[in-house]
Amino acid sequence: MRNRPSASALPGDNDAGEPSASGWATLRRVAPYLWPEGESGVKIRVVVSMLFLLMSKMVAVGTPLLYKGAVDALTPSDPGAGWLIGVGAVGLTVAYGMARLMTNGFQQLRDAVFAVVGQRALRKLALETFVHMHRLSLSYHLTRKTGGLSRIIERGIKGVDFLLRFMLFSIGPLILELVLIAGVILVMFDVWYVAVIAGTIALYVWFTFTVTEWRVKIRREMNEQDNDANQKAIDSLLNFETVKYFSADDREAMRYDRAMEGYESAALKTAYSLAALNFGQSALITSGLVIVMALAAVGVQNGDLTVGDFVLVNAYMVQITMPLNFLGTVYREIRQALVDMGQMFGLLGQVPDVVERAGAKPLELAGGTVRLEDVTFSYNVARPILKNVSLEVSAGQKVALVGPSGSGKSTIGRLLFRFYDVDSGALTIDGQDVRDLTLKSLQSAIGVVPQDTVLFNDTVYYNIAYGKDNATREEVEAAARAARIHDFIVGLPEGYDTQVGERGLKLSGGEKQRVGIARTLLKNPAILLLDEATSALDTQTEQDIQDSLAAMGQGRTVITIAHRLSTVVDADRIVVLEDGEIVEEGRHELLLAQGGRYARMWQRQAHEQDDATAAQ
Repeated sequence: MRNRPSASALPGDNDAGEPSASGWATLRRVAPYLWPEGESGVKIRVVVSMLFLLMSKMVAVGTPLLYKGAVDALTPSDPGAGWLIGVGAVGLTVAYGMARLMTNGFQQLRDAVFAVVGQRALRKLALETFVHMHRLSLSYHLTRKTGGLSRIIERGIKGVDFLLRFMLFSIGPLILELVLIAGVILVMFDVWYVAVIAGTIALYVWFTFTVTEWRVKIRREMNEQDNDANQKAIDSLLNFETVKYFSADDREAMRYDRAMEGYESAALKTAYSLAALNFGQSALITSGLVIVMALAAVGVQNGDLTVGDFVLVNAYMVQITMPLNFLGTVYREIRQALVDMGQMFGLLGQVPDVVERAGAKPLELAGGTVRLEDVTFSYNVARPILKNVSLEVSAGQKVALVGPSGSGKSTIGRLLFRFYDVDSGALTIDGQDVRDLTLKSLQSAIGVVPQDTVLFNDTVYYNIAYGKDNATREEVEAAARAARIHDFIVGLPEGYDTQVGERGLKLSGGEKQRVGIARTLLKNPAILLLDEATSALDTQTEQDIQDSLAAMGQGRTVITIAHRLSTVVDADRIVVLEDGEIVEEGRHELLLAQGGRYARMWQRQAHEQDDATAAQ
């Protein structure tokens, strides 16, 4: 049995330790976006892009030959330059300029044609990640920090476009260009030139890869510190009121600054190592350039080479230097992209705790009878939450679950909605095990009004309409009237178009609850779960909301999870849970007469209410 975080578990600092796909696994995941099955238009674009790439490289390799010809034409004393004089230095110079322009033109055409491939891949991967995150189980989200996740996803998606481009347009083309240049130099000069160039490139690649591997570890540390600082900032802003309540502005600033201090240290290591890498690369390239140019200079002095040959060697070495410098940057970025994408694909590799079985069927409602049969469940094997609980809520019946914190009340609601699966026993609706049902049909049949309704940072209309896809204006307003909030909404300056703020902070607790009730009414579920829906409200507001909830429960199976016993006295049956077991059940009057656990809870709350009234 797996350990699962309880609803009360604090999110752990697990983002840094997120599973990460390996480099080769990441490349295999990206490849289908480059050559997708059944999408010939995308494949044609990839092929055309490669043709433009090949043309640009061929022109780029031939361009220095025109430069050599122009120089030799200006040096008629060189043997064999007569035909060049006929062509003309000006003509060769113009041809050289046109060749350079063609090289750039083919590169731009390549990028323009390939842009659709990259953007399409980005969109598909972003959607895949978004959908997958919503498929993951509640237990996953309870132990992950939203700020850290958003950074991982953001960096990973950006890495895809980069990697798709450079898989095609950097490493392979660089090798092709180097081979072509080496062939030209071997034909026009001798093997020693090629040997020096090959040795320089080999040392350069070895040095670049070795140092970059070291830098990747530093960059990973910097990412972790970045995630941590971002998460602390988001936590503080989301808890703005709490920060103010405790005059903790300075504490939050210090906490954030400590996180940024770790990021600063890692960022400095990254900057210093980058400087060392760039200098080492420059030293190697410069050494190779000097040696080859020295060989060419000796050849000119001995009369074996022309001045144009000297210029040609220089031009090819510069042409080699540019992609080699680019190789260093590309390799560093590819390695970083693989790290970022590896973390994101690690997320995509997470398997939900709760999945639909093969052949799962839609729920067939026949009233909405809910039954728990010897249900045992625990978030952690060391602490069982429910112990062989058996309970039936008949169709149309209102049953209240009460008991101390940690007794398992809310857990029953989460099992019903199938955020988790039971460890043993069964939970059924109208005789159908919830594990045999499609998640969509199950969750569509259940409406939940939680203790604290969380709203989207959008309009009141959007938040109510969220209860039903494609709801009409009339349906939304009817739901608002049933929740007794329509008059309040139309009295707002912008009416239903009023923005509610992040998490609905611009509305009071009672107003948010009524919006939540309205959208649940719009959903029109057969089974209604009220999870301490009024415990955070004042007495008057609670009474008003209770009236709305009572009307809402008509004709529905209602399970009420309650802390205040006064809110469930009218329940058809009250079930008292303690330490994961049912210790009492019956109507309010019967349980009071028994003088047991429920009666003691009732008396305690009555005394607390009397004390609170006397203190006013």
